[in-house]
Amino acid sequence: MRLPATLRTLHALPPFPKVINFLDFVDGYIARFKTTKILPDSETAEVFDLYGKVADVYPRHDSELVSSHNDLKPENILFDGDRVWLVDWEAAFMNDLYFDLAVVANFIVTNDAEEEDYLRRYFGQPADAYIRARFYLMRQVVHMSYSMVFLLLGSSGQPIERDAEVPDFRNFHDAIWAGDVSLAANESRVLYGRVHLKQILRNMQTERFRDAVRIVSGRHVSA
Repeated sequence: MRLPATLRTLHALPPFPKVINFLDFVDGYIARFKTTKILPDSETAEVFDLYGKVADVYPRHDSELVSSHNDLKPENILFDGDRVWLVDWEAAFMNDLYFDLAVVANFIVTNDAEEEDYLRRYFGQPADAYIRARFYLMRQVVHMSYSMVFLLLGSSGQPIERDAEVPDFRNFHDAIWAGDVSLAANESRVLYGRVHLKQILRNMQTERFRDAVRIVSGRHVSA
C-alpha cells in the first residue's frame, strides 16, 4: 500500500544526470550469455525467442523516463513503522518509469487484485489496458535482466551444473524478502538466475503475454 506512493514521489524528483537505455543493457547481457554457453541452447532457445517479441515492441525511446532507483531489492527498502525509506543510490539514473514499478512488484504483488491496487495507487486512477500491458512486459524485462546478470555473475561465465531443482519464484522471492536467502554465494546467485529464467518462460507462454505484446505493439505502430 505504501510503496506505490513512495515510487511516485521518487519518480517526480528532478531528472537524475545519467541516462542509460535499459533494454539495450539487457540485450548486451543476453549477447554475452549466449557466447558463454552457461546453459545449452536447448534450454534457452524458447525463452530468447519469446523475449524477442518483447524487445521488438517495447518502446525504447519515448518520453516516459523518470528519476529511478533501479535496485529496489529488499535490503534497499527500509520501513520505520511510519515511513518508507529507499537507500543505496549507486545504481540510480534516468529510466523507464515502469522499471522500478516492475522490480518492486516482482517482490510484493502476488495476484491480479493486488496488481490492480498497486497500479491504481501509483497512477492515481485505475490502470487502463495499455498500462497493464506495458507493466506486464516490463516485468518480463526485469526477469530477463536478473536471470542474465545472476547467471553470469554466479557462474563466472562457465557452464553450470543443472541437477538442482529450481524453486518456485514466489517462494524463493518471499524467502529473500524475509532474509532467509542470501545471494552472497555463487551457488545462490546461479539458482536465483534460474528461478527468474523459469518464471519468465512460464509468463511468456500465457495468453496475457500475447495480449500485452499485441496491445503495446498496436499503440506504438499506430503512433
